[in-house]
Amino acid sequence: MEYRKDRYGNEISILGFGCMRFAQSGGKIDMEKTEEQIMAAFQAGVNYYDTAYVYPGSEAALGQILQKHGIRDQVKIATKLPHYMIRKKDSLDKYFNEQLKRLQTDHVDYYLMHMLTDTATWDRLCGLGIREWIEDKKRTGQIGQLGFSYHGNSDMFCQLLDAYDWDFCQIQYNYYDEHSQAGRTGLHYAASKGLPVIIMEPLRGGKLATGLPEEAMEVIRSHKPKYRPATWAFKWLWNQPEVTCVLSGMNTLKMVEQNVRTASHSKAGDLTDQDMELFDRLIAAINAKMKVGCTGCRYCMPCPQNVDIPGTFAAYNRIYSDGFSKAFSEYFMCTAMRRDSTAASNCIECGKCELHCPQHIEIRKELKQARRKLEGPVYKAGRGLVKLFKAY
Repeated sequence: MEYRKDRYGNEISILGFGCMRFAQSGGKIDMEKTEEQIMAAFQAGVNYYDTAYVYPGSEAALGQILQKHGIRDQVKIATKLPHYMIRKKDSLDKYFNEQLKRLQTDHVDYYLMHMLTDTATWDRLCGLGIREWIEDKKRTGQIGQLGFSYHGNSDMFCQLLDAYDWDFCQIQYNYYDEHSQAGRTGLHYAASKGLPVIIMEPLRGGKLATGLPEEAMEVIRSHKPKYRPATWAFKWLWNQPEVTCVLSGMNTLKMVEQNVRTASHSKAGDLTDQDMELFDRLIAAINAKMKVGCTGCRYCMPCPQNVDIPGTFAAYNRIYSDGFSKAFSEYFMCTAMRRDSTAASNCIECGKCELHCPQHIEIRKELKQARRKLEGPVYKAGRGLVKLFKAY
C-alpha cells in the first residue's frame, strides 16, 4: 500500500474505505460481509475509514468491527458533524457524544463539517460558538484534525478554505469532474495551503466503473496497458501528488481486492502522455451519451412522494448507453413492481430535492423528461397489471 502524509506528517493510505454503502442484506447492513471487507482492507494496509452521522448504521457498524478486532488505534476514523441539524451550541455535544458512542471510541482522528455549502453557513456556526467548541475538543484530544466536505463550485470552495485554519478537506473529484465542483482549481489551492485533500466520488457513483457507454468501453479496450475502467479512474487521481487519499465505497470482497491491488501499484507521475489522452477520449464519449449528471449520492432522498430520483436518472441515462430495452426493464422493476411505486410520475414538483442536490441538477425538469421517455403506454399498462395482481 502506498501512503501520503497529512498536514502533521501522519501517513494516510492512498486508498480510503468509504463507509456510506456497506454491503446490505434484507435492507440492513450485512455485518458478516462488512466485517470481512473491512478486515481485508485493514490487512492490506488501508488505514483511513470515512463515515458520517447520517449514514444509516454506518458509524455503529464500523465501531463494532474495530472494537471486536482491537484495531481502533491502528486506523484513522473520519466522521462528519451534521451541522445542518445544529440550531444551538448544546447540540454540538449531543451529536458528537452520540458519534463517539456509536464508534466505541473516545476520539475522532479526522472530523468534518458535513457538506459545508458556503461561508454564510460557516459564519452561522461560528455564531453558535463552534470555533470555541472545536478548540476545546482539540485540546482534550477528542478531535484530532478538523476539515469539511464540499460539493459546489471552486470559487466558494476557495473562500471556505480561507475562512478558517482547516487541517484538511474533502471534495468530489474525478476525471469527468476535473473542471466542475471544486475541481483542479480547488485541489491545487488546498495543496498550496498545505492541506491534505481527501477525494470522494472517484467513480462518480460507479458510473466511471460500470456505467460507461459502449463507445467509452471501446476506447479503454483499444488502449494499452489493459486496465479495467475503475483502475484508470483511480490511477488518474493517484497520478496527482496533490491527492492525499481516495475514498472508495467498497461493498464486496472482490472490489476491496481489486482496489488494493491498484493502490499498491500507483504513484504520482505514473501516467504517460498517451494515457492522459485516453481520458480526453473517454470524456468525449461520455458526454455524447450522458443526459443527467447524477452521481447517485442520494442527498436528494428521501423524496416526500417516494420518487426514486437517483434510480430514475440511472435508468434514463441508460437509455443512451445501453438501449431502451435494458433501461425500461430496470426502471419498471425498480418502480412499478415495488409495493409502493417510486415512479417519476409521483413527483408533485415541490422542489425539496433540488435544495440538497450537490450537482445542482434541475431535478423537476429532468424527472419530466425521464417520465416522458420511460413511462409510455407499455409502462402504464404493465403498472396497471401489477396493481391488479397485488389486489388479489
